[in-house]
Amino acid sequence: MRRRSVHAGLWGWLMSAGAVLAEQRFPPPEFDSGYQLPLTQVPVPRALLFPYLDVLVLAIALALASYLVYRRRSRRGVWVLSIFSLIYFGFYRKGCICAIGAPQNIALGLFDSSYAVPLTVAAFFLLPLLFSLFAGRTFCAAVCPHGALQDLVLLKPVPVPAWLEEGLSVVPYVYLGAGILFAATGSAFLICRYDPFVPLFRMTGSFTMLMLGAGFLVAGMFVGRPYCRFLCPYGALLRLASLAAKWRVRVTPDYCTQCRLCEESCPFGALREPAPTLANPQALVPERRRLGWLLGLLPVLIGAGAWIGSHFALPASRLHPTVALAEQYLDPAKPPPPRLPTPDSLALGRADQDPVRLVKEAAGIRRRFVTAGWLFGGWIGLVIGVKLLALSVRPSRTDYEPDRGACVACARCFTYCPNERVRLGLLPRSAIPLPPSPVPGLPAPAPDRGPA
Repeated sequence: MRRRSVHAGLWGWLMSAGAVLAEQRFPPPEFDSGYQLPLTQVPVPRALLFPYLDVLVLAIALALASYLVYRRRSRRGVWVLSIFSLIYFGFYRKGCICAIGAPQNIALGLFDSSYAVPLTVAAFFLLPLLFSLFAGRTFCAAVCPHGALQDLVLLKPVPVPAWLEEGLSVVPYVYLGAGILFAATGSAFLICRYDPFVPLFRMTGSFTMLMLGAGFLVAGMFVGRPYCRFLCPYGALLRLASLAAKWRVRVTPDYCTQCRLCEESCPFGALREPAPTLANPQALVPERRRLGWLLGLLPVLIGAGAWIGSHFALPASRLHPTVALAEQYLDPAKPPPPRLPTPDSLALGRADQDPVRLVKEAAGIRRRFVTAGWLFGGWIGLVIGVKLLALSVRPSRTDYEPDRGACVACARCFTYCPNERVRLGLLPRSAIPLPPSPVPGLPAPAPDRGPA
């Protein structure tokens, strides 16, 4: 028993001596410049609450925007809310957390088990989509700081030709696919890296990105929301969700007099003119034949796009840092290491420690890029095919109506509608003409105007 206590005491003395020696072997560095070791700081609990506060503000703003558009029909209220969103989500929160870049986090979380998507990021991704399924693009109307900033600089809108708008409307879906591809493979967050407005919100950034944001604002003085309409990837998702929205924007609260004032008021090209149904069914035969050809062409477009995307995958994989490092390490013509270490030389030095693992990881990433390239190319083919199908389908409209996907619910058209001005008491009811007769040659039924 005594021998055990002696051994235990000796062992404890050796452990304490080892600890002392370890402290003496690695002493804190001494600097002649008076440098002091920084104190370890614990994140302030209040700072951790800010993202959840952002989610709460987002939910309230979305609900308020939907109320202002569909209940109050108030352009002024939408404008005031958009200014608040620009100040809060834009300049105060520096453009983050951002719903536009959230699809990349979701894609990375789905394909990388080691990455956990923050709950606040998931909320910013899902909340605007859920609202768009019921109330259309009210997020774009008054909550997105990108859209609010472009609305603020719009001075003299110029209509974009229909053929150009239809062609450019495909770009956001391509950009969305590219952003998801690079995020899912762990290469880069392209949508965030090339966001033209976040550097303006932060008042800092590269000269190229600042000039890109300024260019969009200059273009936005004459073209309504150029980024939202022709580049925003999250807007593409909202556009798809809005097609199934329960409520949609209606210009007039009563009946349409087809005065075309709403069409002239929309700077985004979202108003669609009436398209009556053809009386002669034989006139639809060529259109049905064209629709059948396009349906048969759709699988061909998807297959061709997937094949092209598979060839695009290998060059694109070089954007991944691991693949780029492996190619640089295996390059026989690589320059000798410099005298002073650089980030590239330090990375190559780490690669020398385990080159087999580096090459194996790079090969696995390349294989993932090939699979992603097939999917990305097929997605582009699907987008082009569906766009051609949409252009070949003849709609049926009796009034001037906003397109569900293209309308950003800005409420501009409300104030231009004569019936809306009557509802607000700005015009007498007798000043509104009767609606056109649905049957030629017969008088139009007099609407119930109510008390004068």
